[in-house]
Amino acid sequence: MEALQVQLKGVARAGAPALRAFAAWLADRPQELAFHSVRGLAQLADVDPNTVVRTVKAAGFPGYAAARTAAQRALRAPQSRYGMRLNALQRIAPDSLLQTLFEAASRNLDNVFSPTMRAQMERIALALVAARRVQCIGVRMSFALAHYFTYRGGIAHPNVVPTPAQPGLILDSLIDVTPDDIVMVIAFAHYSSETVRAARVARSRGARVLALTDRHDSPLAEGAWEVLCAPVEGPNVMFTIIGAMLIIECLLESMVAGDADAEGRIKAFERALLDVGAYARR
Repeated sequence: MEALQVQLKGVARAGAPALRAFAAWLADRPQELAFHSVRGLAQLADVDPNTVVRTVKAAGFPGYAAARTAAQRALRAPQSRYGMRLNALQRIAPDSLLQTLFEAASRNLDNVFSPTMRAQMERIALALVAARRVQCIGVRMSFALAHYFTYRGGIAHPNVVPTPAQPGLILDSLIDVTPDDIVMVIAFAHYSSETVRAARVARSRGARVLALTDRHDSPLAEGAWEVLCAPVEGPNVMFTIIGAMLIIECLLESMVAGDADAEGRIKAFERALLDVGAYARR
């Protein structure tokens, strides 16, 4: 982020006169590049969209998309803090915040359904069904994702075991993993130390580690069997989990589609819950 500021300050000092004021404004808040379209940033700064494009090109970028990608990468870096992201979010005009969230979510969803990601999820789903046992570990924000995967997955597939709900149970659950097991670990920056440790322990005991994370250089990715990079673009203070949730849903549906016995298990589960009154009647 500091390097981006230096580039913009250079334009503010020595760039074309028509660009200097906007370059100085953007140098004070370079994170805004990560969250806006050209038109959205122009509206926020009260300048012409052409000024925005000319300024980022003068700063050394081939176009606006490249400048926005650089800002997004900077905000995803380990030194990025929630406070910085909160400050950036609070500077988005209230009447454009929801539109900004919508545009970011749409890009994230598109990335999940890229041809490469589709092929990877299909391949992983088949391996999950065939594994001796499947575990999923996540804490803090990621616990909800891990719990959903194992709850839904456990209904249809007997090899999917519940997510550890207490910190002490995480390592307990990894004591007897084997090379025939898959351990999914979920964490995004900041990366929870409990999950990073669980990934290391699972690898050391021969299990295949499936990392659902935000970057290929995430600590969860080291030595992983497969790495699913969930897109996390957006102004969200603690990063959006929309992409990760969609990946989990795609895995679950692909697993069911590839398991001939899943239908009988799901029907039996639903019937049992209805019999004991687990669902409210309309």
